Amino acid sequence: MARAPRPRLPQGVPGTPPPPAARRPRRRGLRLSAAVGAGLLLAGGGVVAVDRLGQDRATLTPPAPAERALAAAEAGRPAALADLAALIGERQQRVRREPADRASWAVLGAALAERAARSGAPGAYTEAERALQRALAQGGTPDVRALTGLAVLAAGRQDWAGAVRWGEAARDRAPGRAAAYRVLLEAYPGTGDAQGADRALERLREVRPGPVAEVAAAWVHRERGWREDAEATVHDAAARAATPAERAAALARAGDLAWERGEAETALARHEAALRAEPEHDGAAAGRARALAGLGRIEEALRAWARARAAAPRPGYAVESGELLLALGRSGEAADHFTLARHQAAALARDGVRQELVLGRLEADHGDPAEAVRLLGDEHRRHPGPAAAGALGWALHRAGRSAEALPRLRAAVKDGPNTALPAYRLGMVHLALGEPGAARRQLARALRLAPEFSPLHAERARRELAALGEPPWGPPPA
Repeated sequence: MARAPRPRLPQGVPGTPPPPAARRPRRRGLRLSAAVGAGLLLAGGGVVAVDRLGQDRATLTPPAPAERALAAAEAGRPAALADLAALIGERQQRVRREPADRASWAVLGAALAERAARSGAPGAYTEAERALQRALAQGGTPDVRALTGLAVLAAGRQDWAGAVRWGEAARDRAPGRAAAYRVLLEAYPGTGDAQGADRALERLREVRPGPVAEVAAAWVHRERGWREDAEATVHDAAARAATPAERAAALARAGDLAWERGEAETALARHEAALRAEPEHDGAAAGRARALAGLGRIEEALRAWARARAAAPRPGYAVESGELLLALGRSGEAADHFTLARHQAAALARDGVRQELVLGRLEADHGDPAEAVRLLGDEHRRHPGPAAAGALGWALHRAGRSAEALPRLRAAVKDGPNTALPAYRLGMVHLALGEPGAARRQLARALRLAPEFSPLHAERARRELAALGEPPWGPPPA
């Protein structure tokens, strides 16, 4: 039976009544790529537990920024970055005065872990780890905030087994806290435990119903290829957001979904609304840059990419902005961006953050494809799933091993989200193997899903599709 059409989020900050709540997914066999992991943490926010900071103040006194960060955590909402910084500063002062204050070390470490996940700054994870280890070193029963913070650190470093270990410890210590389930929802797919991820999502929606759970659920729907469900769920999350940071998280995800559907104007409106709610949101800044490039507003797109790189030095942003420059024929500037990406990846690696997926993509398309195969082969063995399979398949194709690439790219299209890039890659491999019919189908599918999915590859898809021409419509040869 066909599904009824789902309402779509209006452009800009949501102001319309929410649609009926999206149904909870009943199908099993959740497939989540490791790449989604960071996205859920960035959208979720708030891993710090509330204490009694400021309890002696008058009830009607407006909360200070640090108090707001703690209150956001209590409600399961992302904290504003400025409030998070205030909380970090306040707890740093506390532990300097009282070095044996285990609770303050735990709050500080968890806040630093959240900032590391959202900023991507080199050294941030190491700083958070030191604070969290100080919390555990004080003895006694481990503080759940420290356990959750260590899970966030492991997930940010793509150590999925460690994230599961610490996340389950935090869950067992405090089953009613939402933060542990968010981390486990990211970590279980990295270890191949799809049923564990299903359970984590169900439990998150029980213990913290509302926008935080719905943003996570929308990305689950997206990973399964359920576009209408993802759209309806994120619509609900944005309409119900209680704070600017929460609204920014939902709107940024809504913008990503619109972009993957090929709706650049809608994506731009949603990302700009997210940036109005939280100007420091690097994911929204990057989404805005992609949308501007897709609309042909190139100089604005380059400035938007600069804004995203300033907000968070993530190597993937430098790779994407470099590819835009390469598409414009500005190869020298593009090379500088690719060099920047390598430097940023190296800095993050020193902080324990794995960057194989980004570096593999960079080497496959703009460096040494054989090195890309090595990097992504290791990544696929650690974290088998659609993201790693698709990246490895593309690296094999670029290294001249298209026959080996084909099954991996087929798996990425079959098991991953219904997006343009995997279809394009599969089409190019079919083309290299002399299979024009299959190539035509996949290249046309990629362009139908998102006509401007990449400043480099979308144009290549159009050229190859035009060269293939129309399929023969006459009777088969005798």
